[in-house]
Amino acid sequence: MRAVVFEEFGRMPEVREVADPGCPPDGVVVRVEATGLCRSDWHGWLGHDDGITLPHVPGHEFAGRIEEAGPGVSRWRVGDRVTVPFVCACGSCAACARGDQQVCERQEQPGFTYWGSFAEYVAVPHADVNLVGLPDDMTYATAASLGCRFATAYRAVVAQGRTRPGEWVAVIGCGGVGLSAVMIAVACGARVVAVDTSAQALGLARKFGASVGVDASRSDVDTAEAVRAATDGGAHVSVDALGSPATCAASVAGLRRRGRHVQVGLLPSGGVAVPMDRVLALELEILGSHGMAAHAYPEMMRLVAAGTLRPDLLVGSVIGLDAAPGALAALSDGSAGGVTVITPQKK
Repeated sequence: MRAVVFEEFGRMPEVREVADPGCPPDGVVVRVEATGLCRSDWHGWLGHDDGITLPHVPGHEFAGRIEEAGPGVSRWRVGDRVTVPFVCACGSCAACARGDQQVCERQEQPGFTYWGSFAEYVAVPHADVNLVGLPDDMTYATAASLGCRFATAYRAVVAQGRTRPGEWVAVIGCGGVGLSAVMIAVACGARVVAVDTSAQALGLARKFGASVGVDASRSDVDTAEAVRAATDGGAHVSVDALGSPATCAASVAGLRRRGRHVQVGLLPSGGVAVPMDRVLALELEILGSHGMAAHAYPEMMRLVAAGTLRPDLLVGSVIGLDAAPGALAALSDGSAGGVTVITPQKK
């Protein structure tokens, strides 16, 4: 198969012929019809993730058809249209038994712990636990955004953030996951303050329902202060969708009393200075959100089917596999507006 491969961290990847993936006994091989280009892929390419062994094929949010199924698979068959959470759970550890597959103790992640979806085919282990069926009227490009960014944002806003109608939600960073969070928070009946350094990103956030946009590129703007001013004392929920020491600290500092900070963006391993004095004095909650288990998808999928949520509107551009290496490297200069989707199959 054709795949995007890098031999060294930070070195430009290239498209080459590699061996097709083998089918796990309890898993499947998916013919990749669309796969999202995510900032997490960029972190992996630069070596920020300890789980990657070189050479490597990135890509972790994808959709396609089942090409092959192992003998241990009972719920799925060849030809089914599917997507997958970016955390592939084992289905048998204590966390999985509690229904917390997104923090599985023996999790695997395509594009990180094994070769991913910037390729014509990708393997998925434990298929009965991890696959999510797609409705016939959902395009593969739309479905490719669900497994990481949209599903992660959905759980962050709805389950972890416990967003309620009338509350203020601050979204720090309006890339793919941030714009998803904006759309989902608005659907929950919340008012949204969107924060970004890009005028294009803030324009998209307003298009998807944000009430206020804060331009964090201006040297005279203190992000947390601007959020508190816009929300009459601070956000009820704040989502750091970018992941940096500065955005994490600003997210916490922009909360009102008993507010809830949800960390979604990946943070550097060196640590972050969270203003714990404020956390203590205002009884703030600090929460992480790490994807969403496959069994939790139906509620989100119902809202998508009803048109309440429109992940299709987040797709910014669709490119072929040959353009993927350059697009991945370009993330060093910032994220493009909306979600970039790669179509690996030759037409």
